[in-house]
Amino acid sequence: MKLSWLQTVQGVVTVSIRGERQEELVNEATSEKIGLSAIRCTKQGELECEVTVGDFFRLRPHLKRTGCRIHVKERRGLPFWLRKLERRKFFAAGLFLFFVGLYALSSLVWTIEVKGNEKLTRDQIMQAAQEEGVYPFQWSFRMKELDDISKHLVAKLPGVSWIGVDRQGTKVTIQVVESTTPPPLPLYSPRHLVASVDAVVTEVRAETGKPLVAKNRKVKKGDILISGIIGNDGNTKTVVAKGDVLGLVWYVYEIESPLNQKVKVYTGESKTKWHLLLGNRTLQVWGFGKPEFERYEAVETQHQLAWRNWTLPLGRVKEQLMEVREDVRRLSEEEAKQTGLLEAKAVILEKAGKDARIVEQNILHEKTENGKVYMKVFFEVEQSIAKERAIVQMQGE
Repeated sequence: MKLSWLQTVQGVVTVSIRGERQEELVNEATSEKIGLSAIRCTKQGELECEVTVGDFFRLRPHLKRTGCRIHVKERRGLPFWLRKLERRKFFAAGLFLFFVGLYALSSLVWTIEVKGNEKLTRDQIMQAAQEEGVYPFQWSFRMKELDDISKHLVAKLPGVSWIGVDRQGTKVTIQVVESTTPPPLPLYSPRHLVASVDAVVTEVRAETGKPLVAKNRKVKKGDILISGIIGNDGNTKTVVAKGDVLGLVWYVYEIESPLNQKVKVYTGESKTKWHLLLGNRTLQVWGFGKPEFERYEAVETQHQLAWRNWTLPLGRVKEQLMEVREDVRRLSEEEAKQTGLLEAKAVILEKAGKDARIVEQNILHEKTENGKVYMKVFFEVEQSIAKERAIVQMQGE
C-alpha cells in the first residue's frame, strides 16, 4: 500500500493478529478511533492490517482484554528511517555533508561567458564585471540584481548600446550589443594602378581615374593600367585611381607526386580513462597507466550533471585513447598524377588571389621513375593584376 505523506511522517507498521476474539478487537479499535487499514485475513486464520505507530501503542489494552496477540511484520516511514540512520552515523553525516556541498557548489558562479563583443576585448568586459561583483567563484546570492548590473556595465564600457546579464545555475552569460558607428573613411594619396605581373588584359573595371589599357592588350610588370592623372594637357588633376584589371597570367609548375601514399588507420584497439569534473578542473579516477600501444589519438566526451535549468559544476569526462597506425597505399600512375595536379592548383590559386580561376592547363613533360610521377605543367590563370603605386609630385607642380 502506498503511504500518504502524513503516514510517512508518523510511521506505519504492518501487523498480524492471532486469537479467537479478533472481530471484537477490531470493533473496540474502531470505537476508540484507532485507525486499522488494509485489513485482510490469511489462510492461517490470522488477521493482517496496517496501523500507525501512535495507534499501535493504543492497541495494547484492547489486546489484553480480548486475549489476542500481535506480531510486527514490517516497519515503514520516517521514524524507522531515522532510527536506521542513527545506527549509521557516519553514513548519515556523509549524506548530510554531500547535500551541503552540492548546495554550496551550485551556489557559486563557475563560468562567465561573454557574447557579442567585437570592438571591446573580453578582458575589458570581465574587469568591469568584476567591479560589479561578477567573477568566478562568487556566491550567487551576493550578486546584485541582474538589471542593476546591466545598467552599471553599460555606463562603464564605452561604445556599448545594451548589455544583458543572465544567470542559469552556475553559469553567467553577458550579452553585449555594441553601438554601430560608421568607420572613418581611409585617407588616400593620389595613385596609379599598375600591372603586378606580365599578362594579357581580359577585363578593365575603372571607378575613378583614366584607363590606359584595353581588352586583349599585353602589359608588362609596372605598366600603368588606370592612371591617377586625368584631364588634358595644361589642365590636369591627380586623383586616387580606383578599380580593378583582370588578366591572363602564365605559370609553369614542376610537380613530384609519390606513388606510395601514407594513410592513417584506426586499428580498433582502445583504452578508456574516466575523470571527475569539478568546475573547470578534472581529476582522473579510472584507467591509470599508459596504453599498451604506442601511437594513439585521444577523444574526450564531457557530461555535466543538470537539474531542471541548473547546470551543476559536477560531471564526468570520458577520455578514449584509440590506437592508430600508418599504412602505405599504392596509387596508380593516373591517381598520383591527379593528386599532384590538385595540389599544384591549390598552391597557384592561393598565390593568385581569391577571385582567380584556372582557364587552361597543359602538361609539357611527364615521366615516372624512382616511385614518383614527375610533371612539368603550364597553367593559364585569370586573376587580378592591378596594384597601387603612389604618384610622386615635385614641389611647384
